[in-house]
Amino acid sequence: MSTTSLPLSPEKGLISNKEFIQKILGLVASTGIPIVKKNQYFDEKRQTVAYYNVPAAFDIEVTSFRKDEEKQACMYIWQFGILNWVTCGRTWEEFVKFINLLSAVLDLDDDKRLVVYGHNLAYEFQFMRRWFSWTKIFFLDERKPVYCISDNGIEFRCSYKLSSKSLAKVGEDLQKYKVLKKEGDLDYKLIRHSETPLSDEELGYCENDIRVVIAYIQEKIESDGSIALIPLTNTGYVRNYCRKSCFEMYQAYRALMRNLTISPSEYRQLKHGFAGGFTHGSSLKVMGEQILADLRSYDFASAYPSVMVLEKFPMSKGRLVRLNDLKNPMEVFKQCLQKYCCLIDVTFYGIREKKGMEFEHPLSVSKCDNGEDVQEDNGRIVSATKVSTTLTEQDWFTLTEFYDVDSFAIHTLRIYIKAYLPKVFVKSILDLYKTKTRLKGVKGEEINYMISKNMLNSAYGMCVTDIVRDEIVFDNDTEDSRKVYQKARKVKIAENPDDRDKINEEFVESAIEKYNSGGKRFLFYAWGVWVTAYCRRNLFSGIKECGRDYVYSDTDSIKLLHHKKHLKYFEDYNKKILEKIKEAAEFHGIDEEEFRPLNKPIGVWDDEGDIQYFKTLGAKRYLIRDKKGYKLTVAGLHKRNSMDYLLSQSIMQNKSPFELFNPEMAIPSDSSGRLTHTYCDYPCSGSLVDYMGTVGEYHEKSFIHMEESSYEMTISDAYEDFLDALLGEEEFYDE
Repeated sequence: MSTTSLPLSPEKGLISNKEFIQKILGLVASTGIPIVKKNQYFDEKRQTVAYYNVPAAFDIEVTSFRKDEEKQACMYIWQFGILNWVTCGRTWEEFVKFINLLSAVLDLDDDKRLVVYGHNLAYEFQFMRRWFSWTKIFFLDERKPVYCISDNGIEFRCSYKLSSKSLAKVGEDLQKYKVLKKEGDLDYKLIRHSETPLSDEELGYCENDIRVVIAYIQEKIESDGSIALIPLTNTGYVRNYCRKSCFEMYQAYRALMRNLTISPSEYRQLKHGFAGGFTHGSSLKVMGEQILADLRSYDFASAYPSVMVLEKFPMSKGRLVRLNDLKNPMEVFKQCLQKYCCLIDVTFYGIREKKGMEFEHPLSVSKCDNGEDVQEDNGRIVSATKVSTTLTEQDWFTLTEFYDVDSFAIHTLRIYIKAYLPKVFVKSILDLYKTKTRLKGVKGEEINYMISKNMLNSAYGMCVTDIVRDEIVFDNDTEDSRKVYQKARKVKIAENPDDRDKINEEFVESAIEKYNSGGKRFLFYAWGVWVTAYCRRNLFSGIKECGRDYVYSDTDSIKLLHHKKHLKYFEDYNKKILEKIKEAAEFHGIDEEEFRPLNKPIGVWDDEGDIQYFKTLGAKRYLIRDKKGYKLTVAGLHKRNSMDYLLSQSIMQNKSPFELFNPEMAIPSDSSGRLTHTYCDYPCSGSLVDYMGTVGEYHEKSFIHMEESSYEMTISDAYEDFLDALLGEEEFYDE
């Protein structure tokens, strides 16, 4: 059969299941449906799979309710489309019958499949998982399948993971097949069931959602070459792009990867040493619920990508340095810190904040073991009698600036040759940075800018994809929610560094061997560990400079008071970045302009402007007022809805929003924008009265219940005690 796709010319309106099957039969009988093939891993063996090269989509509409206070839900309409035709039904029994018939018509099986996209597969899967038998389901997280394959040859995938966009934005961004998502024709708060009459407007809304996805996938088929070449997720495009660029020099790059291998014990040490971005509010500014005025915000221009193209990384196999066997161990250690990338297992004794450094504490409690007498600052260590951790040399430099210690013991020191990342990989990152830079600030491109930004940062994320992942074991038969998804623990991190080599040794060795020998590998796990370490180091250079003027930081940004006092630091830092750009450009033989498209150098501190008023209650909890108005950021809260509520209460109570933003703040369910999702793994059935008074029967084998939920601010007792103690010290100091 031909491998070209069929033209998309949608016929208006829904058609019956029977007519839909007749259309497919006619298509098969007349011209056939194009088929493409792809090799993939399946059941641990190489398999060639044939795919119908056509767009197909599936969606359901659901109502949630309570019956005798028990959470329940039911599907009241499903929609399914291929190419030009969309059909629907009202029950799962109808859907299963339809799918089985479609599978028979298309002669589907494990080797010949139809790919069907849903725009939130995790949601649909929870409803339909017990209605089908599955030959393979791949999970990255519990309850979030990347794809799932039924025993009748349907491969369900998620178009949201592919697009990273809302369905409305997907419709807006369609280029060739224009289908806009309809808004407002379906009130989700109304109770419905399979017998509830649906208006033409409601049916049109349901149909239209399918056509948006079909149009999107058709455009992907045409742009990517076939449905077999569409990646599972949006970041797959970044991975494919970077791999292709790197393998343009295949022999040389493969030789590099064969040299960049790791041992099981090294993997455990790297995993233990990996830490994410630093997000924290200075406790000096959190205490007393201070409302701060006249702040400035700075952030790095593409923090993670910038260090990938400007800094030096592990570019060799790791080598153990046995300090205890040396005559001058501390002198050798200092030399290693300056010359190599170092990975250090260490125990600190009598660690405490340096005098004058009480404004921030870099060491995370979650990355430490064997802690004794630990004093915490909202998840950060202020002091401890004893604590063990794993650090890179960049983290070591930061900690020695912020803490004093009585003594320390190094258990393991592993060193790597330090050098720039490969030129071809650097060029790939710079190309992605150029795309992001050109979209920033362009009206109407806000979502595409965010997607390009996420794709750029994915270049880092690929590096730290875990080598030895816990396997998610899925049990489709149990009704016990605790047992539906269970992680088969494959690797653990021992509390005692000396014991790490003893845990799950056999499995880890197998996984590491597979990683080391992988012919498609173009990344090195250690690179990702150092990316975040360099970024934390850069961020803390700003925090240290600002001192007691420092207010808040989040991964790549900093907010501070009296910014004019610190202008020279930001200017000098940016000059150093330009010097690093020059050095990296000269080393690689890349034009410097590639590092600064549109005169926007990668990695510099960008002045993000003034903040009139600011208040923080800790990490991911702050309220801003700037020239554009108020902005509320609280993890788990809808920004616009919750801010609107806060403003309305401000008027009613004649109080400032900053007064209402406090540890006792509560947002009611109808204003929080929070939807509580409850995964219910048990069946539910019965009679339901809809909003029109019509009685209907429902039956679900498993489901998700959704309802609006309130939000109540809380602060841990330990953090509250720390702030109270600090406030007392500050009051004494001020006197």
